[in-house]
Amino acid sequence: MPTKRAIISVHDKTGVVEFAKGLANLGFEIVSSGGTAMHLREQGVAVTDVADVTGFPEMLDGRVKTLHPKVHAGILARRDKPEHMAKIAEHGIAPVDVVCVNLYPFEATVAKAGVTEDEAIEQIDIGGPSLVRAAAKNFSAVAVVTDPSQYGTVLAEIKRDGTVSAATTRTLFRAAFALTARYDAAIAAHFGADRSAGAADVPESLDLRLAKVLPLRYGENPHQPAGFYLRRGSGLPFEQLHGKEISYNNILDLSAAWELAAEYDRPCCAIVKHTNPCGLGCAEDLHAAYLLARDGELPPAPISRFGGIIAVNRPLDRATAEEIAAPGGFYEVIAAPAFEDGVKEIFAGRKGWGQNVRLVRILGRHDERLNVRSAIGGLLVQAGDGSVADWDALQYATALRPTAQQLRDLEFAFAAVKHVKSNAIVIAKDSQLVGLGAGQPNRVASVRLAAAQAGERSRGAALASDGYFPFPDNVDEAAAAGIAAIVQPGGSVKDAEVVAAAERAGIAMVLTGVRHFRH
Repeated sequence: MPTKRAIISVHDKTGVVEFAKGLANLGFEIVSSGGTAMHLREQGVAVTDVADVTGFPEMLDGRVKTLHPKVHAGILARRDKPEHMAKIAEHGIAPVDVVCVNLYPFEATVAKAGVTEDEAIEQIDIGGPSLVRAAAKNFSAVAVVTDPSQYGTVLAEIKRDGTVSAATTRTLFRAAFALTARYDAAIAAHFGADRSAGAADVPESLDLRLAKVLPLRYGENPHQPAGFYLRRGSGLPFEQLHGKEISYNNILDLSAAWELAAEYDRPCCAIVKHTNPCGLGCAEDLHAAYLLARDGELPPAPISRFGGIIAVNRPLDRATAEEIAAPGGFYEVIAAPAFEDGVKEIFAGRKGWGQNVRLVRILGRHDERLNVRSAIGGLLVQAGDGSVADWDALQYATALRPTAQQLRDLEFAFAAVKHVKSNAIVIAKDSQLVGLGAGQPNRVASVRLAAAQAGERSRGAALASDGYFPFPDNVDEAAAAGIAAIVQPGGSVKDAEVVAAAERAGIAMVLTGVRHFRH
């Protein structure tokens, strides 16, 4: 008869056959059930069924297997208490020395698009966490193994010393409770969130279950360590196809560029530098959209876009790639939902920066319902800015109404200003960003910056503001630049004065009632 008993029940079967064979060779009886038992038997491992231990069959489609005193008493019995050992002996229960369990993939399941509530519920493991917690509680006598990376250490110590060391069982105990804590938090977070359309409430508590998926050389500056973290069970939201190792700043900028390009239904190209757009264009095809984005800045160009990040909302075609790779430009990252055959080779053959430019495939739209950032020792949490203005319900503040083309440019500009640091001003003409004022402490300074960048192209153009105009001087600056139409949220105590200034200047003004501050 084996002198020791191990219970093995795993969803991730990586390395479990070798682990079970190693334990069997060291005199362990292997107890298992369901798919794990079948897998081990197929690989030549002698297995005792849990049902043979409990004297009770599996039931409820396998929902009830190991939840039985003949299993848990063998795990929880304290070896240093004679009365515990006498009691399990009285009932014919063998002590359990090793519990090897990993859990149903709840997090990986709910990370998939379109997962139903029933599918999520079926991935809530009950018996597994119960076994893990019981074994961890009695870690002075039971080794609880919850990850394939632990198999080698456990086998080596048993082979050398006949048992697992106290230091190792304590380490395994900590890992076990960390696992069940994350698991329960994942379930609470998934079912605690309101996933109905338009739900915007922030949770009463926030459990950040994150794992480092990409080590980064450093953060914003070389003296700052950094990494890229994701929810456990989530896959990378992008795939790098070419170029140097991606950096912290690259990820920030490509995220900003992709979010901006994805705002538009038409083919769009966004060029971003330090998370602010410095080029943006929409057109009937991607090649024309890139040319609009590239040429949005007045000569001598390129200045702002040099070393920037490009995102396009269509698969990147060869003609557009040839234009991007043409002499005179330099980009750090190019992001797209797909790349046509031959595009990678176009960049790889570009002398200078072509070998280093990072080509990144974006794996779907990532609608984050919560935005989280650190502040003064804690975290600020808000719902994502998914609001859009209802262009069928605009308030036409002035008697003069915008033309159809101006209205299209106002909509284009207001979608763009949502992605510019406040105080934000965007000037657009013919679906091209031609002027930008970002991050200024007062709005009139942003208007002046945008107008100076646009130059003569501001004449007849559309201007968007992320917040209301507090004073008419903003309109006066826009009028001096030749702006023809303005879109802003409205809501200032001086709205009447602002509208009056627009009337005097012959500028059409519309109000959205939607603000887009971005700090």
